[in-house]
Amino acid sequence: MLESDTIAAIATGMGTAGIGIIRISGAEAFAVAERIFVPLQREKKLTEQDSYTAHYGNIIDGTEIVDEVIVLLMKGPHSYTAEDTVEIDSHGGICVMKRILELVLRQGARAAQPGEFTKRAFLNGRIDLSQAEAVMDVIQAKNEYALKSSVRQLKGSLLNLIRKIREQILYEIAFIESALDDPEHISLDGYPQQLQVRMECLIKETGELLLHADQGRILREGIRTVLTGKPNAGKSSVLNVLAGDERAIVTEVAGTTRDTLEEQIQIRGLLLNIIDTAGIRQTEDVVEKIGVNKARKSVADADLVLYVVDSSTPLDENDREIASLLAGQKVIVLLNKTDLPVVTSQEMMEAVFPGPIVCISAKEETGFDQFSYILEEMFLKGSISYDDEMYLTNVRQRTAMAAAKESLEKVRESIELGMPEDFFSIDLMDAYQTLGSITGESAGEDLVNEIFSRFCVGK
Repeated sequence: MLESDTIAAIATGMGTAGIGIIRISGAEAFAVAERIFVPLQREKKLTEQDSYTAHYGNIIDGTEIVDEVIVLLMKGPHSYTAEDTVEIDSHGGICVMKRILELVLRQGARAAQPGEFTKRAFLNGRIDLSQAEAVMDVIQAKNEYALKSSVRQLKGSLLNLIRKIREQILYEIAFIESALDDPEHISLDGYPQQLQVRMECLIKETGELLLHADQGRILREGIRTVLTGKPNAGKSSVLNVLAGDERAIVTEVAGTTRDTLEEQIQIRGLLLNIIDTAGIRQTEDVVEKIGVNKARKSVADADLVLYVVDSSTPLDENDREIASLLAGQKVIVLLNKTDLPVVTSQEMMEAVFPGPIVCISAKEETGFDQFSYILEEMFLKGSISYDDEMYLTNVRQRTAMAAAKESLEKVRESIELGMPEDFFSIDLMDAYQTLGSITGESAGEDLVNEIFSRFCVGK
């Protein structure tokens, strides 16, 4: 998979900005840059300069000055790609960056593929596959908790954990194989019972990682949040207050919202992917009925449900139906319209629906501070928390970890069934190889190419 040619790309966003960066990497990176760069002071050639130095001058096309730039030099293996790397800091206009890139390509570099710089860092052994994925997670982090988790993974915390588990598995494989090859000197008497104890520990460790996987998804992608309640309870008004904009149509006519409306909102550093749904009630209207069914499904798939209740009207059968739908869900009740005469009080609601209840007025925008405190308590200090735990942050990692755990459970099952020891090593090797796919130590070329194809060009 390793390629030795020199690649180049624009590494910053295409738009008007103060600076733009054109990145070049490969054996000819210094020589390519030298052919189009003229320093403003007489000095050595770029190919003769020290690593980690900056040089001020002009990019030229023949005799024409294209732009005034600073050229940064980084010699391999001490660079992002572990290859000789040049970064040209130009002005940030689209036209000037494209012009400089064209000159670089004309001098012998080729256009980089998506994620190819990071792919080279992986192939050259500077980072593992989980760290490479963390690079993209850092770029796409939508809140500080996702950023912290990605940075921890970028520093190699997941790599170190996986390697520790793989080393323990490899030791058991080597012991079994050695004992089978040399039974006169290495005895397996009592070994299955010892192995069973070790398997229990590894199964527990991989299980805990899987348990935290959903927390990793929440940190990375946000909390799937559904607004639900009866028609005209004020769900759309609540969405508008949280979004700080008139995102949903609000009228006094019940059943205005007939489809789901989605919005991303940040509250106290937490990202909420909010879905405003149709009011849940018994209806004969065909279109509204479709919306109600979609609302029920959204509730079932939610990480958090915001149940909006109209405090100015009494509870009825629709409320009891909604309450039954929310059984087992993480719910915050928003007792809305407290600016009107109260018919359903907080005490009455507590008798029907246990859990946090917040009195709000979407019209007067009151009570939302208390809601944000409860939200923070629920997701940062409660059962879903950000601390020093290691999170599996994508589906690929979670799937591989689940498969490895399943292989370890098969080892335990084989021990309980009294199977021969060579059966143990088959499933142990499966677990070892599967865990290696997370870090890239046993990943195939197709998997590596597929992962890096998701990256942006220039990274």
